[in-house]
Amino acid sequence: MGTGRLSVCATPIGNLGDVTLRVLETLAGADAVLAEDTRVTAKLFARHGIATPLEAYHAHNLERRTPALVERIASGAHLALVSDAGTPGVSDPGAHLVEALAAAGLEVEVLPGPSAIITALVASGLPTHAFYFGGFLPRKAGERSRRLADLATLDATLLFYESPRRAASTAAALAEAFPGRRACMARELTKVHEEVVRAPVDDLAADLAGRESLKGEVVLLVGPPARGSRAEVDAHAVRARLGELMEAGASRSAAVRAVAEERGVPRNEVYRIAHVDPPSGEGREGGGRD
Repeated sequence: MGTGRLSVCATPIGNLGDVTLRVLETLAGADAVLAEDTRVTAKLFARHGIATPLEAYHAHNLERRTPALVERIASGAHLALVSDAGTPGVSDPGAHLVEALAAAGLEVEVLPGPSAIITALVASGLPTHAFYFGGFLPRKAGERSRRLADLATLDATLLFYESPRRAASTAAALAEAFPGRRACMARELTKVHEEVVRAPVDDLAADLAGRESLKGEVVLLVGPPARGSRAEVDAHAVRARLGELMEAGASRSAAVRAVAEERGVPRNEVYRIAHVDPPSGEGREGGGRD
């Protein structure tokens, strides 16, 4: 028996009609289909009359199952991989199997199709010359703030996945990190209750904070900084002022807020400058920390 292969199949992100003929043919002809949730994929199979055996492959069993799957493909099996929605391998367990097969020198073919990332980006109306996909942001506020600070000057539209129950808190963090920027929230894409909200990030955060609940997976987007905005920041003067305030007893976070307001500089940019070269009032290990 010859060497088999894995077919990575993009499936609909909402509307079951959004699937390619090639994907349907591949799913019907594979020896087995690996699904993140077999119950979700069974609905797609029922819609299109596919009877291929379904096997569970998800975050809780991938470490145990992957070696055997690699062996099956090496022995000639043709397996297909799907996620609950969209293109496998992007913020889901499929990436682990693809990596293992690539390391083993086995064939992996990717069948393109629906993607929540691209759909949300195009619908947002934000710049598309470059974009950065950050997956799910850290849940801890400190880690999340540091991650966003690292992205403050990136000349690209930023995209993040989020669950409906954390969308409001994440939007608030985006508003704090990127005040004044254009933003968008996209959810239930391609479904009956699809919603795309375009607004300044501060307004978007306020809107989500006032909602009792959301449904469906959410994509949050923030546009890039205004061209030339970073060049106007005098980093030396910012550090000097931070030092003055912290020597006078202000905490780092209070000093950052004060300098941002005094100079009209985005808070995340002041935060970045403070960490590139901490002001004299704050040692690497000493006082002044919150």
